[in-house]
Amino acid sequence: MNRNVAVMDCGSNSTRLLVTSPEGEQLRREMTITRLSEGVDASRILSESALERTRRVLSDYREMALSYGESEIVVVATSAVRDACNRDEFVSRARAASGGSVAVISGADEARYSFLGATATLLDDGRPPVVLDIGGGSTELALESEGRVWGYSTDLGCVRLSERVLGHGPVTPEAEEMARDLISEELARASEALTPLNTLRGRGRLVGLAGTVATLAQLVYRVSHYERAAVHHRTLTRDHVVEWRECLAALTPDERSQLVGMVPGREDVIVAGLLVLEGVMELLGVDDLISSEDDILDGVASDVRCGRRPVTMDE
Repeated sequence: MNRNVAVMDCGSNSTRLLVTSPEGEQLRREMTITRLSEGVDASRILSESALERTRRVLSDYREMALSYGESEIVVVATSAVRDACNRDEFVSRARAASGGSVAVISGADEARYSFLGATATLLDDGRPPVVLDIGGGSTELALESEGRVWGYSTDLGCVRLSERVLGHGPVTPEAEEMARDLISEELARASEALTPLNTLRGRGRLVGLAGTVATLAQLVYRVSHYERAAVHHRTLTRDHVVEWRECLAALTPDERSQLVGMVPGREDVIVAGLLVLEGVMELLGVDDLISSEDDILDGVASDVRCGRRPVTMDE
């Protein structure tokens, strides 16, 4: 391929952009909170306001991508759009706004792309990597075994859990217990589907992606303004997860937003994400994880450069 590749990821909480050169060099990476999944868990409808927020961002991203020259533009949509009855309306608007192809990918493909992106430049430390992508509407687990990538998508997401049980204010003990029960049920299903996961307990290397993990890294290392180098491939411990989950659960979103490192747009859903992270660490029997800013965007871009485009899950 002799053109740049621009990948736009329409997630449940954020819409993101990665522009790479034909050789794979990163030219630009952007993230905007759009909360596409707002209300989707209950209504199964993408709201007009969420659709419009996302459309505007995709249009801006198109201009950004083309400012670097001719680009192959690919849009992938995940949990919120998978769950929505008006999926076709999203696809139509996304295609017009981005000027590119649009694929509503399956949870398994989402997990696979996340694994490919997160492990491409990860240094081997002797432990098999298990990639965890905590999104707004779903959470993906992926690992490599028997010569292939195994991936599973759960109905755990920081926006979904917040809307369903936790709310957006201080978390009550009753709400936390309900959330933990939901997380345990979903992770039990993941464990059954990902049979190699059980052999990695206590010896796998957890690699955490997306906003919950990146925000935790910023909080732990007191990074006031995002810098990729400051949060990429940083070690986070289970003690960090528990400490910050307990601290943030007692605060209102406004109070959380005042903390050094809190990413705007994450303050009302971060506790749910940390509860998911805590549950996965317990499932795997690990006491630490490594954060990664390489993710699904990098996995999709790599495939596109090789001539393989994402496909909609119904195809």
